[in-house]
Amino acid sequence: MSDMNAPITLTPTAYNRIEDIRQSRSQPGLFLRLAVSGGGCSGFRYDFSWDNTAADGDIIVDDVLIIDPMSAAYVLGSTLDYSVSLMGEQFKVTNPNASSGCGCGESFSV
Repeated sequence: MSDMNAPITLTPTAYNRIEDIRQSRSQPGLFLRLAVSGGGCSGFRYDFSWDNTAADGDIIVDDVLIIDPMSAAYVLGSTLDYSVSLMGEQFKVTNPNASSGCGCGESFSV
């Protein structure tokens, strides 16, 4: 599903969920933005937001996901998935570069 040279791979479930949200909002050009920032209980955290435009230098994955170059370095080789469980629904990053993470899956350290 994902671009061969992309820093992150999207599962079909994640891709389809982004497309569903685009359609429900009647915004076919809407992107999910993934950023890595300092904070969280493990040092870094994943931040997700919705954006209509990519900034100069942003990496666009599968025409649905935007990652800034600094964040891309932290998620290189990762997979973005979307899960539904009793605890709720969420996008989740599986990051092989993370040396540790927290129980919520939203923060990590390298």
